[in-house]
Amino acid sequence: MTEPRSTAHAPSAMAAAIKTQAHAIGFDSVGITDPQPDPVLEKRLRAFLAADHHGTMAWMKTRIAERADPRTLWPQANAIIMLGMNYGPEHNPLAALHHKNKGAISVYAQHRDYHDVVKKRLKELARWIVASYGGTLKVFVDTAPVMEKPLAERARLGWQGKHTNLVSRAHGSWLFLGAIFTTLALATDEPETDHCGQCTACLDSCPTNAFPAPYQLDARRCISYLTIEHKGPIPEQFRTAMGNRIYGCDDCLAVCPWNKFATLAREHKLQARDDLKAPDLGFLMSLDDVAFRAHFSGSSIKRIGRNRFVRNVLIAAGNSGNAEFLGPVSQLMQDADAVVAQTARWARDQLQRP
Repeated sequence: MTEPRSTAHAPSAMAAAIKTQAHAIGFDSVGITDPQPDPVLEKRLRAFLAADHHGTMAWMKTRIAERADPRTLWPQANAIIMLGMNYGPEHNPLAALHHKNKGAISVYAQHRDYHDVVKKRLKELARWIVASYGGTLKVFVDTAPVMEKPLAERARLGWQGKHTNLVSRAHGSWLFLGAIFTTLALATDEPETDHCGQCTACLDSCPTNAFPAPYQLDARRCISYLTIEHKGPIPEQFRTAMGNRIYGCDDCLAVCPWNKFATLAREHKLQARDDLKAPDLGFLMSLDDVAFRAHFSGSSIKRIGRNRFVRNVLIAAGNSGNAEFLGPVSQLMQDADAVVAQTARWARDQLQRP
């Protein structure tokens, strides 16, 4: 996005005006950093990959240089504007875990796909920046080799906690991130400091012990990874611990003490749909591909497809102890998808246990 316009403005004045406009159009947090490389970040990234903690996410091994050095991704960038949009829930994110006949869906997926919502606002802000100051811009929402969380920490939106997710002093665990790379020379913010202290609530809460150490995640053990990114059968060693979590997991986010400052999302499209807060497992098992796509239209859940989703639902059904699910589970043992059929057999066996 380019506009041939004079950029002879004070970097601090431009930065202040951009932040004011960002808040005005719906962003809850905004900060600015430079595109300089981070040798420590690259070292950690390479260690994460060398340990195979990325699981089957092979795309993480590509374009490592761009992830570690934003200038490699776009050499013309002089500043990076990091933006956060609050998606704080109105209800206890862990409440659904106590209702075994229902499915627990991660807070971030209970509403409109955040990619659509955040990108629309990023483009709106980008148009305003170009009209006001010129320059060239690129916008990113989880669609390029951009390390959003480390950049957000450098831009003072928050810090990466011991669970590796971003924590905000103003919004707790609930911030969607977006980035605008620009050729404009803007005043930058001081990085945020770590405020985790001695707390280990997030590490202690993980049902599958996915944290080998503070600030380290083994995605292969993470329920969010297993239910969303992992395409094959979910290893049996994790199925019981998954409980009724059918899409993502909020445990380590929800227990963070900094959530006492969190507020309800002000963007209506980021407030939970009633039918996604704790949906009935029996209904979800009945979905064929057409019904799945229709029911989850506009939701990020749609992206993983019916088969992977029903696989997750079957594990929840197997963990429910509800014999009434034996009927729909048995029907899915004949499913055309081999993973769904295999998972249905496992769920049947769980439900038939004394």
